[in-house]
Amino acid sequence: MMLRPVSLSVVAFVVLPLFTAAAHGESILLSDLASFGVLGASAVTNVPTSTVVGNVGVAPGSSITGFNSTPGVAVADPQVTRGLVHATTAVAARAQQNLTIARSQLALFGPGTLLGADLAGLTLPAGVYSVPAGVSNLTGRLTLDGGGRADALWVFQMPSTFITSAGSVVDVIGTGSSAGLYWNVGSSATLGTTTSFQGNLLALTSISLNTGATIGCGRALANTGAVTMDMNTVSIGCAGSPGMGTNGFSGGSVPTDGGTPSPVPEPTTWLLSSIALAGLIARARKNRIVGAHATATP
Repeated sequence: MMLRPVSLSVVAFVVLPLFTAAAHGESILLSDLASFGVLGASAVTNVPTSTVVGNVGVAPGSSITGFNSTPGVAVADPQVTRGLVHATTAVAARAQQNLTIARSQLALFGPGTLLGADLAGLTLPAGVYSVPAGVSNLTGRLTLDGGGRADALWVFQMPSTFITSAGSVVDVIGTGSSAGLYWNVGSSATLGTTTSFQGNLLALTSISLNTGATIGCGRALANTGAVTMDMNTVSIGCAGSPGMGTNGFSGGSVPTDGGTPSPVPEPTTWLLSSIALAGLIARARKNRIVGAHATATP
């Protein structure tokens, strides 16, 4: 019996959307993760009073001190606006899954341009940069200039630690509400006392915000360790500041002039596409065989 080949149009209907989504990409910070201003894995510790715009959470751990918390239940806290405190809730668990994906997506941008260990005194256009470990990676002011692009994108690959000195400043200019700024840290991050920081800190292990350090527009997101706070401000709102993203610098896009490499689809995306195609072919063959036997049976 000759089986008819599976229609290419049917295959395209099932598989092509997967490749299209991979090519265009979703936001690096998926929806659950994007709702958090502060997210830890083992614990979140806070010396009040801090101010967080966005959710505060921990998963899979349940330890939250210095905020109101009830394991498994999202609760309000006067230090938290536009969000709740999530101790081991389903939302926090999904956000941690999103964080693992986000760090992998950032790695796909590659190393970019290698800089020195200390970023102080630099003015950097949108792009991808690698920064080696140092005693301090920022001992003064760093200026990020979007050059007038409302959707300017900066990705900093930090293979090891990320540390700022007391009073350091990250200043973002020349961009708009769709900008993206990501610090992909391979171990732990520490913002020194009264550091004025911008962007999304995504650390493999832990994040420490020393006394009075602020993330004016961005997030503190720890993948396997704790977030430690001491009278800090962290905001995903970022309204009212020229050049700031309104969504915590969670946007950004690749320039068409080739200035910044585009991330490639994750291997899992290609694998899922192959599985979908194989399943479709197997089902079509089974249906053809069953139909042929039914026709042949008296």
